[in-house]
Amino acid sequence: MTRLYAGVAVGVVAAFLGGSAWYVIANRAGDAFAQCRQGQIAGGEIGGPFTLVNPAGETVTDAEVITKPSLVYFGYTFCPDVCPFDMQRNVEAVDILDERGIDVNPVFISIDPDRDTPQALGDYAHNMHPKLIALTGSAEQVKTASQAYKTYYRKQPGDDEFYLVDHSTFTYLMIPGTGFVDFFRREVTAEQMADSVACFVEAASAGK
Repeated sequence: MTRLYAGVAVGVVAAFLGGSAWYVIANRAGDAFAQCRQGQIAGGEIGGPFTLVNPAGETVTDAEVITKPSLVYFGYTFCPDVCPFDMQRNVEAVDILDERGIDVNPVFISIDPDRDTPQALGDYAHNMHPKLIALTGSAEQVKTASQAYKTYYRKQPGDDEFYLVDHSTFTYLMIPGTGFVDFFRREVTAEQMADSVACFVEAASAGK
């Protein structure tokens, strides 16, 4: 996906969310994560039930996937420039968090089910990171997951093997029992992401 496509995708998602979900927190007194936030959160629901397929060909649900703090990203394995950098950043943040004693899973959900078979995602996860949870599914299953997370994707014209998919590039932090707590844009570094995730995880633990 070119930089232009990436910019358009992000712009579309931002506009979609901006019309119904985003707001600046006016009163943080009741927000357990106030010290962790960057100034804006999603007022609408992000995240929700999904049923997808793992590299072993097994059907799994969101409850079986997000069993610990998770960084959820929607992309595809044939992505030439955006996804590899984003996912490398995400797994680097996971390694930094591991060094701090904080266990977080990176999750990759394909928005290209035609090419991203369970086997293809198994190879992708093996090469990317030992903790990576890579998921695919039918076109309808992927659409349902994407809609739950309010992501955007659109297949570009091309032949059956070589085509691009425009898509949004946010990474979502999900915490079991809490759900969505924040998102990360592409410009956030691995160190910044790790610091932010640690803040949210520690705040969630303190609130139990």
